[in-house]
Amino acid sequence: MTASSLLLQSDLLPEALDISFKLAPALLVIGMLGLFLTIGFVFRVADTDDMWVAGRSIGNVENGMAIGANWMSAASYLGMAASIALAGFYGLVFVVGWTTGYFILLIFLAAQLRRFGKYTAPDFVGDRFNSDTARAIAAVTTFLIGFVYAIGQAKGMALVGLYIFGNYGGLIPGLDGYQVMVVAMMVVTVGYLTLSGMLGATKNQAVQYVILILAFVVGLFVVGYTNGYSTVLPQLEYGALISQLGSEFSEPFAGSSYYLWVATTFSLIVGTCGLPHVLVRFYTVESERTARWSTVWGLFFICILYWSAPAFAAFGTDLYSQNVGATYGDPGMTGAASEVIVVLATQLSGLPSWFVGIVAAGGIAAAIATVAGLFIAGSSAISHDIYTNIINEDATQRQQILVGRLSIVALGALTTLAALNPASSIAALVGYAFSLAGSVLFPMFFLGMWWENANRQGALAGMTTGLTLWSIPMINEIVPTYIGSLEAPLSAGLATWMPAIGSALITLPVVLAVTVVVSMATDEPSLETKRIVRQCHSPEPMGQQETAEDVVADGGEDIATDGGRAMDDAAADGGRAMDDAAADGGRADDAATEE
Repeated sequence: MTASSLLLQSDLLPEALDISFKLAPALLVIGMLGLFLTIGFVFRVADTDDMWVAGRSIGNVENGMAIGANWMSAASYLGMAASIALAGFYGLVFVVGWTTGYFILLIFLAAQLRRFGKYTAPDFVGDRFNSDTARAIAAVTTFLIGFVYAIGQAKGMALVGLYIFGNYGGLIPGLDGYQVMVVAMMVVTVGYLTLSGMLGATKNQAVQYVILILAFVVGLFVVGYTNGYSTVLPQLEYGALISQLGSEFSEPFAGSSYYLWVATTFSLIVGTCGLPHVLVRFYTVESERTARWSTVWGLFFICILYWSAPAFAAFGTDLYSQNVGATYGDPGMTGAASEVIVVLATQLSGLPSWFVGIVAAGGIAAAIATVAGLFIAGSSAISHDIYTNIINEDATQRQQILVGRLSIVALGALTTLAALNPASSIAALVGYAFSLAGSVLFPMFFLGMWWENANRQGALAGMTTGLTLWSIPMINEIVPTYIGSLEAPLSAGLATWMPAIGSALITLPVVLAVTVVVSMATDEPSLETKRIVRQCHSPEPMGQQETAEDVVADGGEDIATDGGRAMDDAAADGGRAMDDAAADGGRADDAATEE
């Protein structure tokens, strides 16, 4: 079988994209991937601190760049412009939802999670609610989020790889060119992650951010100037082009309902605040102050691209209409073409292939950076939260790192298999992961940090409810796409009112209510747990390697700043009433009932 004898899947072939081997872009991408592998080797893991939280040594600007690269996935670099190009106004849901979520993180979670000071998101859930079962549910959810999220990244890398390296269908028997590219890109990504861990991934993500943002912004400026769309600021000047693109692009909700826009926005906001690979970045920094500032820097770095994506979508849509065919209507632009609209716009502008290759390389860097964060979070959930904390509490660091690396390989294999025939667009695949994070993990982070009476029973009931409710629209809309005899969605009414991409609008209020009601109907958490929660809101600084649990264990002050529970007796005696009472036996009954 020759390399070109197996055709690309028709629904995954972006029309008008020049799919052929290009020497200069290929050398550029190979050099970039080699750089990532080198950085991963230089900063390879030495212990579990480096593997999971980079030794808590990352500064605010570097962490902000890592947050930006970690966050700006193929869904941001490719999928956002694709969604705006095809759906117009509705596509802005991703800009609004994803940026708004960071403000909630900044205000309510960044510093508090750093003060809690664990390794992973499931680590927080397990220790906050004193439950290995809750830890396991959170770990499985983290792994599932990484899996669903990474499918879109693999798809994005493969589509861009087709432009650079061409069609090698048949190189792996039975696989077409797109599928071969999925396998190749995922092998490289998994290879450097198993070597580097979080420390190497963080150093790489800072480099990856520089590559992707320069490629995107420079590409936008050159496309705008070359075609006469803009001269100085394409992010502002593209507005003059909107009237030429049709009502499908500019009219609010022309192609979708207002309810879907609200539901999707809400899910993206709360999902942002529940993504484990985002939250773990707050554990890698030196202090809670650095956690806040790294969030600010991260939002700044993210907004550079988000401000630019609508302009790139407008330019690409107009160029497609001029050079390929009508963007809207029947047949119109395909989803595959829209997902490479950033690369396609550069190509249709008649720019040199090496320059188009730079823009394409940015897309690959964006996808790899996000997969890195996802896989580190997913592998840590298996190695640290399930293997070390539940299965083998005496595991050595070498064993933990080995299990972590095997988990990365397993997650990479599952992602590769699913990405060979993806069920949805890049942006939609990522949206499903956000709905899951917003339905299961965000309620636990928020209540766990801001309501000291949230307890084990409430968390278990809430997380189980969230997983169940999230699964319903996924079964309704996604599962049938893999079963030839079924047509998606199974229920049109359910898809309308509880869409998979925006299901958190329904699930989150239910999960919060279930968690609160069950917590109030059962025993309160132990006094020590409450003290740890209060310490997470203390204004007193902590050491680089110190956690709220350490402070409480060392007899730190019982700061009552959250949950609306001012401790009058603690204030009366200088905040030591609880300690004194415990010391003189006055709290023996309470101590006996604590876990």
